Amino acid sequence: MNDYLLDNQQAEAGDRFTALSALFDPWTFRHIDDLGIEKGWCCWEVGAGGRSVPSWLAERVGTEGRVLATDLDVSWLTDAPFEVRRHDVGRDTAPDGEFDLVHARLVLVHVTEREQALRTMIQSLRPGGWLLVEDADPALQPLICPDEHGPAQKLANKLRRGFRELLAERGADLAYGRKQPRLLRDAGLLDVRADAYFPITSPACAALEEATVRQVRSGLIAAGLATGEEIERHLANIAVGGIDLATSPMITAWGRKPG
Repeated sequence: MNDYLLDNQQAEAGDRFTALSALFDPWTFRHIDDLGIEKGWCCWEVGAGGRSVPSWLAERVGTEGRVLATDLDVSWLTDAPFEVRRHDVGRDTAPDGEFDLVHARLVLVHVTEREQALRTMIQSLRPGGWLLVEDADPALQPLICPDEHGPAQKLANKLRRGFRELLAERGADLAYGRKQPRLLRDAGLLDVRADAYFPITSPACAALEEATVRQVRSGLIAAGLATGEEIERHLANIAVGGIDLATSPMITAWGRKPG
């Protein structure tokens, strides 16, 4: 867990979960709906972090179904209407049972044993079950301010470069998102498809950036990637508004286990 830069134990994690939910839940839910989720499905939410996705899954599958939410740190999943288990998808064996849907969002990009994690998730699917993986690709679009027209935007992009360096040092694959379709095909999945989502200029983008910068502040300073004054100036720029903050492209890929 110490290898994960955005540790769930930090106070800012809750703010990040809220912002990620606002940005990406509608996108995620549309894809799951398109896969045909219905009452009675068994679903595994890998690296759940917060409660929004597994709670929605639990509503969709009803009492006839099953939702298992796993994470290295399950402290944000207490008193939940679904099953919760601490699990390291890169190192632990697959959970008991077979699943109609296995979903992971912003997980594999951070898991150093991502090849084993992908095998574990596919192994847990029933024949005909769906794997849906969603990961950012910071190398595909590295700027948090694509329109770098002034000092505030240039400072934001400087801090984003520092953040990417910290991620890479922790073993993140910053180009993982684009690889997902090929990896799903290579793993033998059928009907593989993919698309991408790239929000720009949203209150949730600003909230996510603020929480992320606060969470990695000490790491940026310790590595000499930014000064405390630069970080405070960037946070002030966010608070004032007027800078068009983006996210890395979220690439969503899905495929079906043969059978």
